[in-house]
Amino acid sequence: MLQRRTNKRVLNHIYGRRHLHLHTHQSQALLEKAGIPVPQLRVAKTLDEAKSIFREFGNSYFIKPQFIQTSHNPRCLSSGISTVTHFANTPEEGVNVASKMLGHEILPGYPAERPHIIDKIDIQECIPFDRSFILSLTVDRDNYCPVLVFTEDGSIMRSQTTEHSIIQYRFPFGFSEGITPELIRLITPRLKLPGNNPKNLEQILRGLYSIFVEKEATNLVVGDLVRCSTGGHLMCMNSQFTFDDAAQSRQSEIFALRDYEQEVSEEVEAEKHGLVYVRMEGNIGNVVNGAGLAMATNDAISFYGGKSANFLDAGGKATKETMLRAFDIILRDDRVTAILVNIYGGLTRCDMIAESIIAAASELGPLRVPVVVRLQGTNSEKGLAMLEDADLGLYVEAGFGEAAKKAVEVAVSP
Repeated sequence: MLQRRTNKRVLNHIYGRRHLHLHTHQSQALLEKAGIPVPQLRVAKTLDEAKSIFREFGNSYFIKPQFIQTSHNPRCLSSGISTVTHFANTPEEGVNVASKMLGHEILPGYPAERPHIIDKIDIQECIPFDRSFILSLTVDRDNYCPVLVFTEDGSIMRSQTTEHSIIQYRFPFGFSEGITPELIRLITPRLKLPGNNPKNLEQILRGLYSIFVEKEATNLVVGDLVRCSTGGHLMCMNSQFTFDDAAQSRQSEIFALRDYEQEVSEEVEAEKHGLVYVRMEGNIGNVVNGAGLAMATNDAISFYGGKSANFLDAGGKATKETMLRAFDIILRDDRVTAILVNIYGGLTRCDMIAESIIAAASELGPLRVPVVVRLQGTNSEKGLAMLEDADLGLYVEAGFGEAAKKAVEVAVSP
């Protein structure tokens, strides 16, 4: 039995868990629009813009590089500093920090990731606070309901020390009930919030829940729900929101905020043509149809000692246009030394799929790398025969294992 080796990024694409991730300044703007108290925040693209913002805010700022962060782990920049929120006490300190962010690369977090250059930074006015939490509003998938999660010590405090609290409070509640006074009375003593905080907290949670429901969010994270030292009121900072991709047709205003420059260009192009593409760390390009077959293909290549350069699901229709786009995207990747086409012909007959492959390969001219084709399903024998007779230098295999093994062999051949 093949060992499951398909990585988490690929599984997220396969099972449709592709989400829209907003930048911090975009998420903070949604909070402000919902009537939730937030500090002033500006975006700077140059050091001159940063200097101007520092003068506007006076002394003391929080500075953070702008990029889509999909994990909780901080990353490193080529300048040597981390991607966590940095604190500066003077404009001079602020410029020094900004100079180590703007124009510097985020070092890759996994082998196939391309370096990303920081071209914008978030500068936020410094709000003195005496307590902070990470607040998350997401879906409790075990209990089929929304849940509020409070974690002691917010992201700013965690960035300043390696020792921090792991105390966490979870409050599931009903979709139809929403944020009720009873829920606030349950939360307040657990968080040890005094004075007018319960009313302030209710305002924040109601606004957050309205965004969650009306904008079809999957995860709303407030990196720092802080209690201000002056006045004792609560305020939200360092938010990053995630929205359900399936809501794109209904949430045009939210999805207009999508930052394509933060994404892999091949993945964006493939999406335009109805393909699902994920860049991986190997050298064998894959064209398959169907999620299960895609996972099995990647695992089979790994089983025979190879590594996939990509995951590419052509979907239910393996047409000439589909094959043309798939080959074109894969062949632009200089790492690719072989391509494995693994197609199951169900509703679409294998002879029709073979015609599409032949037409696409012919139009692209002599392919620069060897191509292994495996067809299975309706009229598979006829389709395989057509591929052999086409005299395009394709390696034709009927068996799954044989095709994966052949792809690995030709990928390393001189």
